[in-house]
Amino acid sequence: MQFTSEQRLDDGILEREFTLGEIPGTLWTPESTAPVPLILIGHNGGLHRRESRLVARARQSAAYGYAVAAIDAPGHGDRPRSAADEQARADLRRAMQAGEPVDEIFESFIGPLVDKTVPEWQTTLDALLALPEIAGPVGYSGWTAVGIRLAVVEPRIAAAGFFAGGYVPRAQREEARRVTIPLLFLLQWDDEGNPRQRALDLFDAFGTKEKTLHANMGGHTGTPWFEVDDGDRFFARHLK
Repeated sequence: MQFTSEQRLDDGILEREFTLGEIPGTLWTPESTAPVPLILIGHNGGLHRRESRLVARARQSAAYGYAVAAIDAPGHGDRPRSAADEQARADLRRAMQAGEPVDEIFESFIGPLVDKTVPEWQTTLDALLALPEIAGPVGYSGWTAVGIRLAVVEPRIAAAGFFAGGYVPRAQREEARRVTIPLLFLLQWDDEGNPRQRALDLFDAFGTKEKTLHANMGGHTGTPWFEVDDGDRFFARHLK
């Protein structure tokens, strides 16, 4: 892991950009004399790890006493997109505009992306936990499809918060039954891109006995800010 820049923000949070091979990332750490727990923030939809809502969530959690890390998944943010990525996105836009079914397009695009992204998160986790200012346990917050796979294959993940928005491939819907860690699941009741019943069925499928569903009115990007505070308290119960 190579740190490429750092700055101390007004709230005392140290923000550092890093690279790990081809993986670009950002790490936020609080002012602390002792190692702190770690939260990994995942994002999808082609978003950059520097997207304003994600950065705001990261800084809030860092102020709560966590180290927080985000990376750009393959084809996201600063990373180049392959011709296949561009074609899949074009096919998706065309199908959505035409009102055609999009499940198979999502499946062919998101499924392989999960397979590529999870090993990169594991590599990043190895490097982060080697830093003296960070200690376990580890939480995960964000992109549901990647989070399900991580929760199943990565024993260092002790708790997770998932956002119901976004397509979850069939493989991860099956894997959800093997998720046994504490879970907080956020659902926007009127999410225009995520059928409500599909999200409720996924929540029901999770195998953990400690799972909580928070449903709020509004569309895909309307998650209330107080859910960030509730998420930090959820992680405090399991990471601190």
